[in-house]
Amino acid sequence: MTDKVLFITDAYKDLNTKKDTSILMMEEAISLGFNTFQCEINDLYVDEGIVYSTSREILSAGSTQIEGISKQEIRLSDFKFSFMRKDPPVNENYINALHLLGLAEKQGAAVFNKPTAIKEFNEKIFALHFKEFIPKTIVTSDINKIENFFELHKTIIIKPIDGMGGASIYKIDELNEENKDLLMKMTNSQRTHIICQEFIEDIYDGDFRILIIHGKPFQKTLARIPQGNSFKGNLAAGGRGEARDISDYQKMIGEKVGEFLIEKHINFAGIDVIGKHLTEINITSPTCAREIFDQTGLNPIAEYFKGL
Repeated sequence: MTDKVLFITDAYKDLNTKKDTSILMMEEAISLGFNTFQCEINDLYVDEGIVYSTSREILSAGSTQIEGISKQEIRLSDFKFSFMRKDPPVNENYINALHLLGLAEKQGAAVFNKPTAIKEFNEKIFALHFKEFIPKTIVTSDINKIENFFELHKTIIIKPIDGMGGASIYKIDELNEENKDLLMKMTNSQRTHIICQEFIEDIYDGDFRILIIHGKPFQKTLARIPQGNSFKGNLAAGGRGEARDISDYQKMIGEKVGEFLIEKHINFAGIDVIGKHLTEINITSPTCAREIFDQTGLNPIAEYFKGL
């Protein structure tokens, strides 16, 4: 009997068939002969203590013609692998799904990345475990602390702890009333922590996505280069992606982070490096594999499946 694999994602119709790494993963799984299924987090459920998914088989990844395919009720433990690829925010519904996936693991399911690791490590905070590589950073809800930090660095970046794709990231180079109002809004009137970091001029040379596959940095990176007057390199924020060879320094950071990831049973991640600085470690649904593959012919996802 052919092995089955499951991809837990956002709504299939909302995935970008030309860019989404989850679609590339499905294509690779199909090419390897797996029966490939997809569901959303609300399709997970427990009946008599057993975790199931209401999922549909994907016969040809990238096709949007899936509405007529009937759904099936399948135990998570019946899949050879289940891949948690739901985009952030890691909100209450996301956490509830991770609880169910943790239960499924107890019943024999193989879930990647490990649900307990996703619960333990916030993607924005995760990089702070490697303080030797991060830019000057504070995490606080205190406006006075943020203003003091600004006075030290003159230009800073502020971002929410639960953001993604460059959303709600702001550059502050003046503490005028507008920016003070922004700080109050971002901190929910000093009740919600945000991340403040020194601005790194190297961003204009690219925000490098380095894929960490089974603890090893992939040989090609994607430099996400801001366009126009923007300081954001994120592709979702309009940045241009350019595949490049990994540098020795980036490889060194990737290997150090990779060792820690393997200890935590995280076998597929994406780290972001600007200049000499590590800024994020993405473990929920790392992207950029498609762009690297399209530009170089080297497939990070094929490398990933080889190691499973």
